[in-house]
Amino acid sequence: MHYRIERNYGCRISDSWTYRGHKTAIIENEILRVVVLIDKGADIYEFLHKPSDTDFVWRSPWGVRDPKQFVPTTGSGTELWLDQYEGGWQTVLPGGGFPSQYGDVQMGLHAEVNTIPWDSQIVVDSPETVTLKCSVRTYRTPFYFEKSITLDSLSPVLKTTQTIINEGEEEAHVVWGEHIAIGEPFLNENCVIDLPGGTIVNHPDIFHPNNTLKEGFEGPWPWNQNLAGNRVDSRIIPPKAARTYDMSYIKDMPEGWYAITDKEKGVGLGVSYPLDIFPYLWYWQSFGGGFGYPWYGRTYNLGLEPFTSYTNQGLAQAIENGTALKMNAGQKIEAFNTAVVYTGSSPVTQISPGGNVKRKN
Repeated sequence: MHYRIERNYGCRISDSWTYRGHKTAIIENEILRVVVLIDKGADIYEFLHKPSDTDFVWRSPWGVRDPKQFVPTTGSGTELWLDQYEGGWQTVLPGGGFPSQYGDVQMGLHAEVNTIPWDSQIVVDSPETVTLKCSVRTYRTPFYFEKSITLDSLSPVLKTTQTIINEGEEEAHVVWGEHIAIGEPFLNENCVIDLPGGTIVNHPDIFHPNNTLKEGFEGPWPWNQNLAGNRVDSRIIPPKAARTYDMSYIKDMPEGWYAITDKEKGVGLGVSYPLDIFPYLWYWQSFGGGFGYPWYGRTYNLGLEPFTSYTNQGLAQAIENGTALKMNAGQKIEAFNTAVVYTGSSPVTQISPGGNVKRKN
């Protein structure tokens, strides 16, 4: 785009950037700056709160890699994804979770929309509001997916409207989620997670040497159980020195939202989402204990990820346990999500679908 009028005030948007080989869009207002890697799944790679200089999303140790300059040495469905995983916030569909077989085709880790380029269009560009529309069609399944990302002037709320369509002439299954990874320097042991309630369920198996939570344990949020049988408060973030690596899921939540607050700095991130579409919240806990490939003990982050299904064992397993989303031929599903930055240290009691934050006095 050569002739778009540029601004240095109010809401601003441009998709004329390139970062490490990827077409990139920058969306910002007076409060937030959001960087979208259009050629890498329309991933959100930066979610910056300007007043506090806080970027909430986690970045992997290697960050963004240029696919034209990087040649993987194996064809593993897990490693190919991890080699290119920059952190940040991905949309995951239709094969959320680890590799599995779907009909006649193999689905890789978190396949398939977040490893391919998307189309993009700036549909609103004014000082009051900006909107970027991104869209993609899957390769191995018959889905069309579109998301429109909107910022309003002076607002701390990022609004996302999403649409998935089964363009096939037969039913098809999907595990759809928002893979939101939160990390340093925002994430630290002063952070606390608030949820509206629900049931926490640990991964059914011991899958890593640094797992510390009791496999398959199920109980009311926030009370978990470790391998020694002791009670664990899941609201509290352990330090990196804990060297733990675990996976849990929260189900039966009465409302679709979560918040994580740095009580010392007085800033936090909240996410709201439609519970009828995303009834499960995946909780990836990488508190310095991710030893071996690909982390080698370097990572301190968590993922709080709204999903249609669980566990993270792939599309085939979600079909088997009845949590995969089944879409009829031509069926369309829409979802509206918000991510909001707030200030203050008091507990969050609710985040509305529009991004309004309620706090405990």
